[in-house]
Amino acid sequence: MPKITVLPHAELCPQGAVIEVAQGTSICDALLKNDIDIDNACGGVCACTTCHIVVREGFNTLNDIEEDEDDMLDRAWGLTPQSRLSCQAVIQSADVTVEIPKYSINLAKEGQH
Repeated sequence: MPKITVLPHAELCPQGAVIEVAQGTSICDALLKNDIDIDNACGGVCACTTCHIVVREGFNTLNDIEEDEDDMLDRAWGLTPQSRLSCQAVIQSADVTVEIPKYSINLAKEGQH
């Protein structure tokens, strides 16, 4: 099974993580299933940028970026050439390493005051 290596993130995954996932799984779904609470304000339908990630290794092994995702990424905080929306980035057969940016455009998380 392919693996997702998540680099440490101070709030969401302080120690980092290595997650085994089935081929065809979105990175967002894999993170959420493994208790890494990445923002996903739109519920994974490519209508926001709160699940923005930077793919540090394995970028070219993911599915191709569709036009809708490319348009949304223009609004992401900290955009890089290796940026993807984790709800749209689907694991194929290779391992990937991802970084969750420190900030997203989601200023208020549900349940936090």
